[in-house]
Amino acid sequence: MEAVAARPLAELLDCPPATGGLLTDSAESIECDSGEIIFRQSEPCKGLYVVVSGQFLRKAERLKTRLNLGPARAGELVELAAALGDGRHTYTLSALTPGSLLLLPMEQLDRAFQSYPPLRMRLLEELAREVSRAYISCCMSRIVRTRRPSSQIAQA
Repeated sequence: MEAVAARPLAELLDCPPATGGLLTDSAESIECDSGEIIFRQSEPCKGLYVVVSGQFLRKAERLKTRLNLGPARAGELVELAAALGDGRHTYTLSALTPGSLLLLPMEQLDRAFQSYPPLRMRLLEELAREVSRAYISCCMSRIVRTRRPSSQIAQA
């Protein structure tokens, strides 16, 4: 589990001062109310989001099935897949509580990747860890659901 644990945000975004300045100067603060939708699945991605405060819910539709992908909390990067992939949101993000996010716009993020390529690699590695955590969580929930209480096993 340690291998797939989330890395600290400061470690993920660590880069030379010029690149860090580009990201800091371009960052946009987004304030939201409870129930507000921040972005919808399949819409164009505006950039990489960082949860500053509040709780947010990730939901997706896959093959006509609605999936709850779980919460996003302060300090988490949101939508790495869209920001690093095809530029389309892979899920819908809505606010469960009032909160705020920081948006690192795509244009400046792309410039940061060009000026300091290890930043993109670090974020791709974090995306791989995120996928691994989701897979492990899915497997664990299946194991829990398929286990029968010992009283049922004894009766069988």
